[in-house]
Amino acid sequence: MQKKSLLRVARPIIFLGVLVSSPALFAAETPKPIKALLITGGCCHDYAQQKDILKKGIEARANVTVDIIYSPDGNTKPALPIYGNPDYAKGYDVIIHDECAADINDPAVIQGVLKPHQDGIPGVNLHCAMHCYRFGEFTKPVAVGAANSHWYEYLGIQSSGHGPQEPIAISFTDKTNAVSTGLGDWTTIREEHYNNVQVFPTAHALAHGIQVINNKAGEPQRTNDFVVAWENIYQGKTRVFSTTIGHNNETVSDTRYLDLVTRGVLWACDKIDADGKPKAGYAK
Repeated sequence: MQKKSLLRVARPIIFLGVLVSSPALFAAETPKPIKALLITGGCCHDYAQQKDILKKGIEARANVTVDIIYSPDGNTKPALPIYGNPDYAKGYDVIIHDECAADINDPAVIQGVLKPHQDGIPGVNLHCAMHCYRFGEFTKPVAVGAANSHWYEYLGIQSSGHGPQEPIAISFTDKTNAVSTGLGDWTTIREEHYNNVQVFPTAHALAHGIQVINNKAGEPQRTNDFVVAWENIYQGKTRVFSTTIGHNNETVSDTRYLDLVTRGVLWACDKIDADGKPKAGYAK
């Protein structure tokens, strides 16, 4: 009789111990959100609206918190506080470049922008980020290692311009990649289609865009076919995702665009599975 009484007393104590420890175990297994820094502002785009569209869209799709550095300057030399501060990315897991700073051309300033990525912090680059930090004969293919090649080597593709705004038919040419698997092809509204001066060997194309340009009466149409989304491994270690799409607010707010960008963020941070789904703890 005495042994049975002891057992009856012991069981509730063990059970309570499990209840007390479970919340602590659960908290330990829940990963912290990815900390992303969105840098935006400059010429030619409605960044005042697009910064909020991107933040809301990314945070709704994945366990990511997006902080914003924004300059309202509507010129090609926006006064972004990252310039001259090579430690601007401290504390962040990924940097999203969405600035339009075509005339920021001081090599020392550009080096400061690149420093975090050279140290291994992943990058995501949207639209006009491809036309930033350029100087010299940037309309011609730059040589790897040249003074004016550094930003392009980080991106993985060199682009120098675009034609008139016309719809772009986007097709995913690698449908098995973690970023692109399950994403459907689509045709944008009238958009800017960025050219490819050259694609570096470190880059891997995910999607192409075909745009038909209607010339003046009597002149034949022309068709441009360029890479519009890709991955790059910078300096052999840093993951970098880029897309040239995203000029107009309607495109930036398109569910398909936000899905693509969010997957790019997850891939850059190595938080996406092969099936295109966020790794455990990073889904919303």
